[in-house]
Amino acid sequence: MDGYVPVIDLSATRTKAGELLVAQAISGACETSGFFTVVGHGVDQDLVDRMYAVSRAFFERPAGEKAEVAVSPGTHGLYADAGSAAKSLGNTAPPDLNEVFIAGVRGDRPVESRAPDGNTASPWGAVNRWPATPPEFRAVWHEYMAAMERLATDLIRLFALALGLDRHFFDDKIDDGMSTLAANYYHPLSGPPLPGQLRKGAHTDWGTLTILYQDGAGGPEVEQKRRGWREVPFPQGGFVVNIGDLMAFWTAGRWVSTLHRVCNPAEGRTGARISIPFFHMPRHDAPVEPLFPFSDASTETRFRTATTPGEWYRERLAAMVGRTTYRAVPARADGVSLVSA
Repeated sequence: MDGYVPVIDLSATRTKAGELLVAQAISGACETSGFFTVVGHGVDQDLVDRMYAVSRAFFERPAGEKAEVAVSPGTHGLYADAGSAAKSLGNTAPPDLNEVFIAGVRGDRPVESRAPDGNTASPWGAVNRWPATPPEFRAVWHEYMAAMERLATDLIRLFALALGLDRHFFDDKIDDGMSTLAANYYHPLSGPPLPGQLRKGAHTDWGTLTILYQDGAGGPEVEQKRRGWREVPFPQGGFVVNIGDLMAFWTAGRWVSTLHRVCNPAEGRTGARISIPFFHMPRHDAPVEPLFPFSDASTETRFRTATTPGEWYRERLAAMVGRTTYRAVPARADGVSLVSA
């Protein structure tokens, strides 16, 4: 993609000089597209394969069985109707053609540490609901979640270097964070979609960064100014990484959170598809102040409505369900409804 979404080899970070070169490459990507692909990341391919296999096996279970872990107030689990990702930006669109299972990194803790403020309906206080089948589902998800947390921490420290900061600058902001792991199941297309209906509508992500594994079926596209929508490259064994709105705010707009979507398959390719994103979020009450002066007033205005990552998260959830405040939507204040490519 002419360098717009570069492939970056993280194995180069084993040396000091290589680490600085990788940080520079990440900085360049985040200033232009906000997207890059990483290889040499150290995540075991066997784990990735097992994560994909158990997730697909779950989605292929009967609907009634999957409904046993459907989200309810104060839980993470299955969204059989994931809504429309485009709504988080205030756009009207038909429901996306997918369902999603979501688990939170805090979701298996005792309630006292999961929701210390007593609000179990908050995005960081919800409990995980796990399916009984496949029996290894929960263990594999936990193992994969831990691997994504390690990789995200590595990337965040490279972000700090890329921004001219101490490598540990973000450490005390991201400990005990609100991160979530999701699996998107894109249904086989048995008929024509509604006008404007996509597997995932155009949106930006909300947090610091997203780490995406996708199968070989393709589909994610990123918007490039003056060149329209472009397919995101996906080398074998790699992960697609993109920054979210919160990191764009943190960098005062120097780094960009770019629109992306999942298009419908080409005619004749009607099969199912799975993607597995890890959404990294800081601690809900972390102090997040812009690192530089804003050069674009609209970027500053967009984020100044929220005071903490938790409040920002709540506002995005409210936008997803079309209400003015998160707390006013008890029927959907039941977990994280992030639905990104």
